[in-house]
Parts: sequence; structure tokens; C-alpha cells
Amino acid sequence: MPVVTFEAAGLNKEQKRQLVAEFTETAARITGLPKETIFVFLKENSADNVGVGGVLVSELPGKMVV
Repeated sequence: MPVVTFEAAGLNKEQKRQLVAEFTETAARITGLPKETIFVFLKENSADNVGVGGVLVSELPGKMVV
């Protein structure tokens, strides 16, 4: 069971569909395994749940994209 994990924020449903389809297609092609064995996990991280340099990203000047 190969697993692909992608972390980002603010993805819409169409972007999620495209990521899952393309990650699955690429992983299956490269590994030679059936698409049905490839799992894709999309993890969304809001700026309130990520810190850098001891500060929440949501509180950084310029609002860095996570």
C-alpha cells in the first residue's frame, strides 16, 4: 500500500481531485503498481496551526502561505 501525503492550505475541491488523480497516476506509472493500491492523503494546515520562529504563521507580517 504505497502512500502519498501532500500538505497545503486552502485547496478547493477541484484542486484536491486533480492532485489525487495526478499523484495516483504518476505513482502507479513509476512503481508499476495498480492505481487501486495507491493511497493519497491531503492534509490541510491552516495558518493558525503552523508556527515558524516561535510565532503562528497567521500572526506573521505579510501572512506567509502555508
